[in-house]
Amino acid sequence: MKYGIYFAYWEKEWFADYKKYIDKVADLGFDILEISCGAFRNTYTTDEQLYELRDYAKEKNVILTAGYGPQASQNLGSADPAVQENALLFFTETLHKLKKMDIKALGGGLYSYWPVDYSKPVDKEGDFERSVANMKKVAKVAEECDIVLGMEVLNRFEGYLLNTCDEAIRYVDAVGSKNVRIMLDTFHMSIEEDNIAAAIRKAGDKLCHLHLGERNRKVPGKGTMPWDEIGQALRDINYQHAAVMEPFVMPGGTIGSEVKVWRNLVEDTSEAALDADAKGALQFVKHVFGL
Repeated sequence: MKYGIYFAYWEKEWFADYKKYIDKVADLGFDILEISCGAFRNTYTTDEQLYELRDYAKEKNVILTAGYGPQASQNLGSADPAVQENALLFFTETLHKLKKMDIKALGGGLYSYWPVDYSKPVDKEGDFERSVANMKKVAKVAEECDIVLGMEVLNRFEGYLLNTCDEAIRYVDAVGSKNVRIMLDTFHMSIEEDNIAAAIRKAGDKLCHLHLGERNRKVPGKGTMPWDEIGQALRDINYQHAAVMEPFVMPGGTIGSEVKVWRNLVEDTSEAALDADAKGALQFVKHVFGL
C-alpha cells in the first residue's frame, strides 16, 4: 500500500505551489501527494505546467493523485440539462489534464457537487438516476485516459447522494465501469457507518482509494478512531491502493470556510509543527496497518 497526504493540510486555498509539497512529502517519507483539480483554474493552466509538474514528481519519486469537489455548475446529477452538459465538459477536460500529468486516480464527491446548498430542495432519487446516467459517459473518458474515479462517500452534512458504503455500492454497480469505484474516508464513516471496519470489508475489491483522518479531522493517531480495526479490515480485503491522510486543522481562507474549521485544532500550527505531526502520523499508520 502507498501512503500519502493532501496538500491542503498546510494551506488555506485550493491551490498552491505543488512543487513545494512534492519536496515536503518526499522529505517526510510519504509516497503520494494528493492535489486539487481546483488549481487548474488559476495556477496550473497550461500543458507546459502540467508536464513540468509531472516530471518533477517523477524526479522526486512521488506519486500524484487528485481530489475534487465539483461546483454546483459541474453537478452531473443536476435537473438542469445545461448544468449536466457543463459538468460533462468539465470532467472531460479535467481527465485529459490528469492524463497529461500521469495521474491515475481522481476521488471526491464527483457524482454531485460540494459543498451542498441545503437551502435548496433535495431530490435524492432523481439526482441519483441523472448522476449515474452521466457518470457512465464520464467513465468512458476515464477508461480512455486510464484513470480510476473514486466515488467518495460523504457525511450527511456535506452531501446527500452517497452517505454510506451500501449506497456507494449501489451507485458503482449501476454505472458498471471498472474505472468507477468506491472511495471511503474514515472521518465521514465515523459519522455515517454503524461499523467502519465492516464497511471497508463490504466495499472489498470495489475500494480504490482511502482517506485517513480522525473524527475531529486531525492526523491519524491524535483521536479515538479505531485504527487497529481499520487496519485489520484493510488486511482482510488485501487493500493495495492509496491511503491518503486528509487532515484539516486550521481555520481561514476558502478551505477553512468550506470544510467548516472555525478554530485551531492543534496548539501549534507552525509549518514545522504540522510537518512533525504528519511524519508521526505516517509512522503510526504504517505500524498499525502493517501494509
